[in-house]
Amino acid sequence: MDLTRARNFFPHTSKGIIYFNHAATGPISSIVKDKINEYITERSFEKIDNFPKVSKFADSTKADLGKLINCHPERIAFTDNTTNGINILASGIKWNKSDRILLNDIEFPANVYPFLNLQKQGVIIDFVKSHDGIVSAEDIIQNIKPATRLVSISFVQFLTGYKADLEKIGKYCNERGIIFCVDAIQGLGALRLDVKKCNIDFLSCGTQKWLLGLQGLAFIYLTEKLQNKLDPKYAGWLSVEDAWNILHYELKPRSSAERYQYGTISHIGVFALRGALDFFHQFGWEEIEKQTIENSSYLSSQLSNIGIKTLLNDCPRENTSGIVTFKHREAQKVFEYLASNQVNCAVREGMIRLSPHFYNTFEECDQVADMLKKY
Repeated sequence: MDLTRARNFFPHTSKGIIYFNHAATGPISSIVKDKINEYITERSFEKIDNFPKVSKFADSTKADLGKLINCHPERIAFTDNTTNGINILASGIKWNKSDRILLNDIEFPANVYPFLNLQKQGVIIDFVKSHDGIVSAEDIIQNIKPATRLVSISFVQFLTGYKADLEKIGKYCNERGIIFCVDAIQGLGALRLDVKKCNIDFLSCGTQKWLLGLQGLAFIYLTEKLQNKLDPKYAGWLSVEDAWNILHYELKPRSSAERYQYGTISHIGVFALRGALDFFHQFGWEEIEKQTIENSSYLSSQLSNIGIKTLLNDCPRENTSGIVTFKHREAQKVFEYLASNQVNCAVREGMIRLSPHFYNTFEECDQVADMLKKY
């Protein structure tokens, strides 16, 4: 892969900034910036009402997302964030008292609170206990009970970077009629995901992290079978068939997943995501995943060489991602030290989290390891 060409799309790389914080928010590439400027320019001059163009962009973007996760674009709808995507699922199911939902104790809150909110309806929330920052497919399966109606898990765990075996969990759930939900925000953009192979019923994913888009735009995927079981909590003028027959007032939800797009979506977010996907296409998803894993693996080995043990130090490669995390008794000071040396990372739960993308280099990993050695 031509990493030099990839890095030329990111202005911060020419300033000596090492950006290892894609698990928090991705930087804006020059392609995305150009798309944003295109949107702003149109809205400022001749094509002020550019709704038709945005609609075409939205359709092409859904088609590309469908290729990434292996689904028909009609199974995808845009929303504003991962949480509200999951809320569509949580609020749309007709729950019975004592139905159970299985989560785990190291999930990001976006994949927890929409389900905790169901406790007032008598739904029971079970939490699988993690072990050394890991919740394996076996842990999930062993904790499924006869009354478990839904299992939700992150594709990649936000703190440790552990990549779940979604195929194994999905197969088990599918065979038992259990709804399988995935929060994909910490994986998509760096890793590939096949919703059909993994028997995923519902997926929610923001675009601002590894997908290198903007905050304020996300998307959901759901199967037609699950959609037919969901009762939409809300309705809007764009969620119905024949929406442009404005004064018709017939509440007939769209047959596609767009029944969950209740009104105007983030148009500028769609332009940005269109640009981000155009950028990714220049390098190929398979190569992007390969390079991301190689970067995180190399970074882990370099940290190990200076005596820093990462949370997934002994984890099989198939369960790793772009996230590398380690504990340190002075985590905040380490974070500030790295920041003072133009290294962007994050402190989460008293740990240092480093998250390089595919365009980062081994040389940058070496520089970070050298800084930590000096510290």
